[in-house]
Formats: sequence, structure tokens, C-alpha cells
Amino acid sequence: MDDTQQEVLDIFTRTKALLRGHFVLRSGLHSGHFFQCAQVCQNMAAVTRLTELLIPRLQNLEFTTVLAPAMGGLVIGQEVARQTDSRYVFAEKVNDKLEIRRGFKFSPGEKVLVVEDVVTRGGRVNEALALLRAAGAEPVGAAMLVDRSAGSSRFDVPAISLLELSFPTYAAEQLPAELAALPVEKPGS
Repeated sequence: MDDTQQEVLDIFTRTKALLRGHFVLRSGLHSGHFFQCAQVCQNMAAVTRLTELLIPRLQNLEFTTVLAPAMGGLVIGQEVARQTDSRYVFAEKVNDKLEIRRGFKFSPGEKVLVVEDVVTRGGRVNEALALLRAAGAEPVGAAMLVDRSAGSSRFDVPAISLLELSFPTYAAEQLPAELAALPVEKPGS
């Protein structure tokens, strides 16, 4: 683990954003670890620092707009937009599907970076990419604080993360005994 990744992990640990227990993820899979980025995102100094660490990794991407999928990416997406002097828009969940609302429009070919907090399988990022294309924009990349898939999530744009970790996940019927013995939490994403 390099110094930047260690600093990111330290920030998540210090802010109690990295939880241990028995969790059901948005994907429906179970895990002994959960990133509750809302905990780190209530500390603006931590958000500022995480974004300062992320921005240099985005130097090869050209974008004028940042799109954050609700809810997790909202705070970090806004800070990436602020630090890069980009326009900021967000997608909202409506009946558990993302929609672009509130009059947000994209110019044809507008270059947009999707910013998310944590990606496990990439469902919301892929949904955001499809929304952008349907709106006539050009998605140029996906940036995230944490890639729980350790790089195995696939997108048709470059994916950049600050931290790649792969905690085991399990289907409900395949839980190890030590995880099954713990009370289940669904903290929300």
C-alpha cells in the first residue's frame, strides 16, 4: 500500500467511515466490512483532503462538468467540481433508478466526469454513464474514493480510485459461520 492509499485508509478509519460487522450491501451481497462515506463526508476537512489526493489522478481526463449519482457521490462530487472549477450536477434516485431532474441539461458532447464515493460492482456508475449518453453528453471517466472491487468492476470509460480494496462478499445462502453469527445491518448507501 503506497503512502496515499495509507492516508486515505487512515482518514476513513479516523472518521469511522470504515465499519466492521455483518452488512447487506446495496448489491444484496453480505460483507464483514462497510464503507459508510456519509461519516467521512460530514468532515469537510477530510473531504477537501481526499479530493486533493484524487485530483492529480484525473489529470489525463478532460471534463467541464461533474455528475454525482445520489446519494453517496453528492458531497465528494461537489468538492471535485469546486476544486477543478467545473459545473456540478447530480442524479437522484426515483423508484431506485437514477434520473437527471431539476432542469439539469447537457450540451451535445459535453464532457462529464462521474464521481462516486464507493463502488462495489459499479451499478450506479454504469447507470449514470447511460443517463449521460441518453442526454447527449460525453462521459469521459469515473472517479471514486474507494473501489471495493479492487479493479474488477468494469466501465467503458477510464476508472480512477484513491483506494482499491477487496473485502470478501457473500450471497445470503453462502455466509461463513462467523459472519452469520453477527446481527445483520443494512446501513444504506
